[in-house]
Amino acid sequence: MKRVIYKPLEVLSESVDFSAYPRPQMIRNSYLCLNGEWGFAVSKCADRPSSFPLTIRLPFPPESSLSGICQTPEKGEYLHYNRIFSLPDGFIKDRVLLHFGAVDQVATVYLNGRLLGTNEGGYHPFFFDITDYLKEENELTVCVLDDLCQALPYGKQTRKRGGMWYTPVSGIWQTVWLESVPKNYIESLHITQGCNDAIIEVTTEAKEKTIVLKESGERYSFTGNSIKISPKNPKRWTPETPYLYEFTLIAGEDSIESYFALREISVQQICGIPRICLNGKPYFIQALLDQGYYPGGLFLPQTPDGYAKDILAAKQMGYNTLRKHIKIEPMIFYHLCDRLGMIVFQDMVNNGRYSFLRDTALPTIGLLKRNDRKMHKDLESRKRFEDGMKNTLAHLYNCPSVLLYTIFNEGWGQFCADEMYKLAKKIDPSRIYDATSGWFWQKESDLDSLHVYFKPLKKRTPSKRPLLISEFGGYSLRVKDHVTSPKNYGYKSFADQKELMVALRALYLEQALPLVYEGLCGLVYTQIADVEDETNGLLTYDRIIQKVDPLEMKAILSNFDTAYESIFKTE
Repeated sequence: MKRVIYKPLEVLSESVDFSAYPRPQMIRNSYLCLNGEWGFAVSKCADRPSSFPLTIRLPFPPESSLSGICQTPEKGEYLHYNRIFSLPDGFIKDRVLLHFGAVDQVATVYLNGRLLGTNEGGYHPFFFDITDYLKEENELTVCVLDDLCQALPYGKQTRKRGGMWYTPVSGIWQTVWLESVPKNYIESLHITQGCNDAIIEVTTEAKEKTIVLKESGERYSFTGNSIKISPKNPKRWTPETPYLYEFTLIAGEDSIESYFALREISVQQICGIPRICLNGKPYFIQALLDQGYYPGGLFLPQTPDGYAKDILAAKQMGYNTLRKHIKIEPMIFYHLCDRLGMIVFQDMVNNGRYSFLRDTALPTIGLLKRNDRKMHKDLESRKRFEDGMKNTLAHLYNCPSVLLYTIFNEGWGQFCADEMYKLAKKIDPSRIYDATSGWFWQKESDLDSLHVYFKPLKKRTPSKRPLLISEFGGYSLRVKDHVTSPKNYGYKSFADQKELMVALRALYLEQALPLVYEGLCGLVYTQIADVEDETNGLLTYDRIIQKVDPLEMKAILSNFDTAYESIFKTE
């Protein structure tokens, strides 16, 4: 194994804790967290090793300092995890389920020497019914191979990190946990949320079901698979008023705690120009690109509070949206966006081979159009992307804050974007889709999406779709003692915070603001925080230094709301 090059700034403390219930929209009273210290070994063989000489701290990946390992596996090396556990008295109802939040990339799971199954991926949860294999004392072992197979989704991970490519994350990197359920348990919820009502579909064999809204006490009983909930005097969700309707669902012997929101995103013609609308009213998307990387835990902050701090820092600066870039987070992140009021613009995780010449250099100088039907022709890679997209849409369907999706970003892994757009729209028509973010646009998309880094923002020919600048800025400022690499990556460098603030003011007010009157509906600035070599964040990588005055930044962004008010004051 190779040592990670950079020196992380986060300091391991006793407060490290990812033991909170990992599925906030489906909480049961039976829960046993298996995070913490596990036995760990690395070998060139998939067979169970004779011993586990190392100790790893879950849920942090082995490349991270918070795991206690801080090493990157070589290609062909297997990661072996081992944990002994016993169930508390009275824990078992009828069935016991073993959950993994995410394991990257190929995980094979054994309990007491019995094969439970294999999962391929890296960003989605999976589970096993382990009831028939349980003993008084149980040995859980997990074997993981992560060769950064490009047929599988891999995002910005690379073995030779640098620039816009980051340290890879291998193995278990989200919570491992157990729950016990009755025989006829609530298997899943499917919540379709609108402006005035929510349709809740329940997968269960139990016949009698009741939903109780916590605040009002309203009760809804039903025997079918779904019910429409129409609260009196509906309170609509926005980033400014993020109201959540909490409820209890009782189905036979099972019960869970959950929530929904009343909100709707759409595209409407307003004053003859297509606009993004939230709850029927024009709403300007003021976003930050969010890579979801942290120095101590890489794919994870030291504690879930790290997510909340990022969200609140963005809100303090006047932003209402985070574009989650080519990564899917633990569900606690989306829950915090739901609760604190932050729209999520979620990217699919790309796979396929990246080419700097094809995907970055040529488009940057203006070669923006290309027929994608013959791009990335490998059928396995295409199927894996499609499967990953379907899983993502299902996984995040219930999250009120997730309102927009990116399907392909800058051509990475792009193929048949029109067909993928139609498929996504069929699966979930309630969201807005940026089919081809940046360039290589095809015919189908809900947005006209541009990436502009090296040229001034300028007027475009009016379109039938809302105009979104889905990446821009990327201004770099290195803050002494708060960088993790001697290298520097950004799109324009500044000497100090004052210079940066002057440049941001000009970028937003002199270049971007005039475009609002021409149809611009949103901006995604790169980015919320530095990442390894990249120093183009508004926060340092360690989240200690805020590079801009938040009140001044908020005042700058408020000009876009003022512009919207002036445009639509007669509507």
